[in-house]
Amino acid sequence: MSSTVRVVVVGAGNRGDSYSRFASIHPERMEVVGVADPRKFARTKLQQQHNILNENVFDDWKSMAEREKFADAVFICTPDRLHKEPAVAFANKGYHVLLEKPMATTVEDCKAIVKACTQSGVMLTVAHVLRYDPLIHLIKELIDSGAIGDIIHIQHLEPVGFYHFAHSFVRGNWRNEAESSFALLAKSCHDIDLIHHWAGGRRCVKVSSFGSVSHFQKEKKPVGAADRCVDCPVEKDCPYSACKIYLDRVKQGHTGWPVSVICQSSLPDIETVTEALKTGPYGRCVYSCDNDVCSNQVVNMEFEGGLTAAFSMVAFTEEICQRKTVIYGSKGELSYNGHEISVFDFLTQRSTKHTAQNNAPRNFGMSGHGGADYHLVDTFISAVASNDPSMIRSGPQETLLSHLLVFEAERSRLESRVVYCGDSGKN
Repeated sequence: MSSTVRVVVVGAGNRGDSYSRFASIHPERMEVVGVADPRKFARTKLQQQHNILNENVFDDWKSMAEREKFADAVFICTPDRLHKEPAVAFANKGYHVLLEKPMATTVEDCKAIVKACTQSGVMLTVAHVLRYDPLIHLIKELIDSGAIGDIIHIQHLEPVGFYHFAHSFVRGNWRNEAESSFALLAKSCHDIDLIHHWAGGRRCVKVSSFGSVSHFQKEKKPVGAADRCVDCPVEKDCPYSACKIYLDRVKQGHTGWPVSVICQSSLPDIETVTEALKTGPYGRCVYSCDNDVCSNQVVNMEFEGGLTAAFSMVAFTEEICQRKTVIYGSKGELSYNGHEISVFDFLTQRSTKHTAQNNAPRNFGMSGHGGADYHLVDTFISAVASNDPSMIRSGPQETLLSHLLVFEAERSRLESRVVYCGDSGKN
């Protein structure tokens, strides 16, 4: 890798900011040379962090895309419904694309992105960051090594976390399907992708799914509760209080996620966070929001050869996104608790513990998803620098297939029936 990869960032929010920090860790490998975001504070912050020239700072990605190509790759971190157009436009310009998940919010848009990248001959990495977690990657290596024989059944749980769900899916950007996407796509396409990945190329033949909006409903609102937490006389007895989730954290000196999300025009402090809770969406009572996405959902899948899988997503958990997995094989059982892997061998009746080295730096804001954010960008930049798409673990075709499975699962939930994958339904 002889040259520095030049990157432009489209969408300078939480994900765009996080991924771009790789340039601060490895300036010899990556340089951020452009940013586009309609919010002045967000784009100015990124410009200052990376010394971006004024001429390469845009309030609209279209203006950036109209320019003659001036970078090697683009990070697209716009809201879910705004993925397709910039992804296609920059691919057609010859930029390699790192695209925040989900790929897009419709089957047609997902296919259009894959087609544009394939026809333009550019690399596409979808930010399924869990694939780049060293320990989760080891699960796949153990499966492929035959450590548990033939896979028979997969059980996988995503515990979203009680305050995380309230932040992102009740008050936040992903609360309403018409404005973003359904919860299984927005939150759990990671997990369906992992199950599809572990299935090892076997096609899913049928799927069923059930889920609903639980608890975060207007009829659950406590007697006497106000519409905003800062004015609420019963706030102290509510675990979902915005005062607890945001204001108490700032008072303790914590200004990272989720506090960093709620102030759009300045760095968070007690005054700006208090004002945001008084006037912005994150200060609303969780029982008075316009949320309509599932807070709990199950997906059952059958793959070719009889392999079955069961996935559960639930909002009401202590742990935040700390996945739990058990994979049952013909020769053993593999379990993952978020910290280590254990393989029980049926023949020897002994368990072996497995861990993986994780060299992601902890002091540059790239420790998200257990350091997988760092490994995702590290792999993408290495692939671009060496022109080697084989390094990418979440490329276009396999990611498209796992996204199609997510859409099929949601169709099952909406239509209350088993969906035979690839049938003549609308998806």
